[in-house]
Amino acid sequence: MGKFNFINTPIKDVYVIEPTVYGDHRGYFMETYNYNEFAAAGLDMKFVQDNESRSKKGVLRGLHFQKTHPQGKLVRCIEGEVFDVAVDLRKDSETYGKWFGVKLSAENKKQFYIPEGFAHGFVVLSDTAAFCYKCTQFYDPTDEGGLMWNDPDIGVEWPIEDGMEILLSDKDKVNPAFKDLGTLF
Repeated sequence: MGKFNFINTPIKDVYVIEPTVYGDHRGYFMETYNYNEFAAAGLDMKFVQDNESRSKKGVLRGLHFQKTHPQGKLVRCIEGEVFDVAVDLRKDSETYGKWFGVKLSAENKKQFYIPEGFAHGFVVLSDTAAFCYKCTQFYDPTDEGGLMWNDPDIGVEWPIEDGMEILLSDKDKVNPAFKDLGTLF
């Protein structure tokens, strides 16, 4: 058995990844990334940057992308729980404008691979969450773009509880609608 289970999603090139967890009375051990295992599954990307964020319940980060230096991301939640979303912005894709989301948590230990050409974001469902992600390109603040998190043309079904306040950054409050993005990738 491999160290990872690579699960196809309805969107080509987007994967949910389940690591093999070895646990006993002392705790657990798992690999979160292994180039050879990923390459054998067709994911032979090179990561150049590793990031971590911590957020409180209701924080929604996204939907973000880089315009000319797009980033592929391998994401996971190491504390708490988030709902993570990828939106296909690849103009020639059969799933252009479609989204896929998955709950990631410290408990389920799932990872999510979002390739280049996607907008990405997440909302924190637990009291707090720590979120880690590897990127295939360096972050460039002059190249960033965004998509309105609640765009009706995309229709992301965020699992937002009644009464949960959504907390956005100032720049995410003014992200454009999908129809106003134009062709990016």
